[in-house]
Amino acid sequence: MITILLIVLTLVAVFVIVKLIDKFVPQSKKWIFTILFWVLAIVVGKALYDSIMEPIEFKKTKEVRYAKVIENLRDIRDAEIAHKTVTGKYSGDWDALVKFIDTAKYTLTQRRDSTIIDVELTKQFGGVEMTKDIVIIDTIGTASVKDSIFKNSTRYKTMMNVPDTDAKFELKAGMIEKGTSKLPVFEAKVSKKIILLGQPEYLIAEELETVAVDGVNGSDLSVGSMTEISTNGNWPRKYDEN
Repeated sequence: MITILLIVLTLVAVFVIVKLIDKFVPQSKKWIFTILFWVLAIVVGKALYDSIMEPIEFKKTKEVRYAKVIENLRDIRDAEIAHKTVTGKYSGDWDALVKFIDTAKYTLTQRRDSTIIDVELTKQFGGVEMTKDIVIIDTIGTASVKDSIFKNSTRYKTMMNVPDTDAKFELKAGMIEKGTSKLPVFEAKVSKKIILLGQPEYLIAEELETVAVDGVNGSDLSVGSMTEISTNGNWPRKYDEN
């Protein structure tokens, strides 16, 4: 809306200037004003072009950078979920998390149904044999966490680095109370300011205030939460679809 208003005001100003030159400037001196007018028109035109294109280019750059960051956040989430599956808690230390991926193994189990004699019921029924159904869990082997999640890739060793920056994701892990239980939580995040470094400040400021269904709301890109039981990221579905 502001851009459209600027264009309208510029056109009006140009029209007024042309009329004033034509009315008050002698014919012999009009060439000077013509040159000045064209210089002014180029400067104003460039400013208008930039005001239109800057937000467009910013959006393209933002989405490319966000996509790279989200790839790392997905890997972090997978690593943390594996850590909780094996150890019962999340990790808040990058070195420990990488070492875990390098060395840890899942325990592979198999569930099977079985029927056994229910001793207590058998006694209650005077020796009449009574049975009950149970589920038996057999351990059938182990599997490498690294191979299960990352296969032949070593990207887990750099997943803590925010792409195209010198920064690392902030990582926290701990326990929160829910009712009478204490449950493990984790969160990995990075400020949008770090991701969008080098972009126009006014557009970064607007992005930090984003509240939209198809946008990344808030000042950070993050996965998990230190206040809720969640392993979700705060990015919109379009990034997962892509």
